[in-house]
Amino acid sequence: MRRTRRPRFVLMNKMDDLNLHYRFLNWRRRIREIREVRAFRYQERFKHILVDGDTLSYHGNSGEVGCYVASRPLTKDSNYFEVSIVDSGVRGTIAVGLVPQYYSLDHQPGWLPDSVAYHADDGKLYNGRAKGRQFGSKCNSGDRIGCGIEPVSFDVQTAQIFFTKNGKRVGSTIMPMSPDGLFPAVGMHSLGEEVRLHLNAELGREDDSVMMVDSYEDEWGRLHDVRVCGTLLEYLGKGKSIVDVGLAQARHPLSTRSHYFEVEIVDPGEKCYIALGSLGRRMLLFLLEASSPPLEC
Repeated sequence: MRRTRRPRFVLMNKMDDLNLHYRFLNWRRRIREIREVRAFRYQERFKHILVDGDTLSYHGNSGEVGCYVASRPLTKDSNYFEVSIVDSGVRGTIAVGLVPQYYSLDHQPGWLPDSVAYHADDGKLYNGRAKGRQFGSKCNSGDRIGCGIEPVSFDVQTAQIFFTKNGKRVGSTIMPMSPDGLFPAVGMHSLGEEVRLHLNAELGREDDSVMMVDSYEDEWGRLHDVRVCGTLLEYLGKGKSIVDVGLAQARHPLSTRSHYFEVEIVDPGEKCYIALGSLGRRMLLFLLEASSPPLEC
């Protein structure tokens, strides 16, 4: 009796099916790993802070810093958040600002590099160091502190960060945009402190026609060899002679209602030929040195 041989193509088909099955299992395992990594990456982080929904309260000894970092950074579509102070506690040492994703939870926001925060107890702005500068008024129970990034910042990778108190702008500052983004952060440092976090808050428009500290291109009457990008002014001239001067003149004059403006030097350039003043019947100019603090006028 003649033996029949099994066709080879049947065995090959089974091997193909087996390889496809293993590839499918590897694919499913890879998808699961990616999801686990993303879930771990986008988790809120906190220390010495008790989180109950959108309510944050200090949960430590008075000598321990409490810090909370949100799970996701601010984006162009969601560029603003607010914190309502429910109870200012013993000292009111509450800080609201932005930090990198893996910011140390043992420090208040604004104390370490690449972070910035408005501190409620003294009204100072802390920008990457433990010594702040006077920025706004102190905040107490019932006040709201807001923090946001101008939408244009996400296109130029330079974060123009502004702060608000009870819906009104206090001021702004500029810092480099972190590669992973800037995350909302809240710091606390004394017993009894409690806040409510509003990550989806919206900032209403202020009805004010005069020039404020945070100004935009349509607020400038004359621009010569100067480019405006949000609140950032950049010199575009050649700088080869004394006539290569860049000028930015505001559209509205100072008045009894708006009698103050401020300029922060982001980059002094090669020689720091920066002047700040007013033009009218009497001309006032101030030459800034590279190490000069923001001037008041």
